[in-house]
Amino acid sequence: MSSLNAAIRDSSVIAERNLRNVIRTPGAMVTSVAQPVMFVLLLAFVFGGTLGGDQYRTFLIGGILAQTLTFNASFTAVYLAKDLQLGLIDRFRSLPMSRGAVILGRSTADLVTSLLSIAVTLMCGLAIGWRINNGLGPALLALGLLLLFTFAVSWVGAVIALTARSVEVAQSLGLIWLFPVTFISGAFVSVQSMPGPLRAFAEWNPVTAVATAVRELFGNAAPQGFAAPSGWPADNALLYAALCCAAIIAVFAPLAISQYVRISKR
Repeated sequence: MSSLNAAIRDSSVIAERNLRNVIRTPGAMVTSVAQPVMFVLLLAFVFGGTLGGDQYRTFLIGGILAQTLTFNASFTAVYLAKDLQLGLIDRFRSLPMSRGAVILGRSTADLVTSLLSIAVTLMCGLAIGWRINNGLGPALLALGLLLLFTFAVSWVGAVIALTARSVEVAQSLGLIWLFPVTFISGAFVSVQSMPGPLRAFAEWNPVTAVATAVRELFGNAAPQGFAAPSGWPADNALLYAALCCAAIIAVFAPLAISQYVRISKR
């Protein structure tokens, strides 16, 4: 219990340090703000007329939220790799602090900054006609799921950063997996329209589960003409999304911490 308390205390200090850096360099948050705005406008007004008009714009917001928070994992990778490259992590390793505090502090700080991405996306949604149709309770549950998801994928970014150990490599590796994971999914289109192998991947993709669960909680129906998804992941989207988040944390958190310990012994 004392080790857990120490880890929480140390990670909170690191998280505060990371958030102070964000406040002092607000330009670093431009991408977090501009990216959801850009995708909402492009997909809603460039492709939205073909895919379902006003109803598609409402349907779109759940997918944009899932995509934006997945992309935020690249920020974790870049900023953690930057600290490694500048030698700041070496200084942290020389201090009597929990080994997982640096990574947990980074993930916690990115969790807080992800709230800004969520807020910007929802405000853009309100501007184009999106609304919450299921009441406050399910909406808060959707917010909780989104925060759990962004916390989970931040550990993927941490593993990439600790493997790459340079900003340039971390940025490249951090983007390679993001595009197929976010676009081969049900975030923007019906998975039933995809060919066999891609459809199977999209049906079990955590991004699809998060987007579907958020839409159900917000009460945002698919446009007319969209084939309804089928299968266990679609029928149990909220449960499957939560299980995916837990599985990602269970796999990548130990990997990140073990990689950090391995680097410490060099």
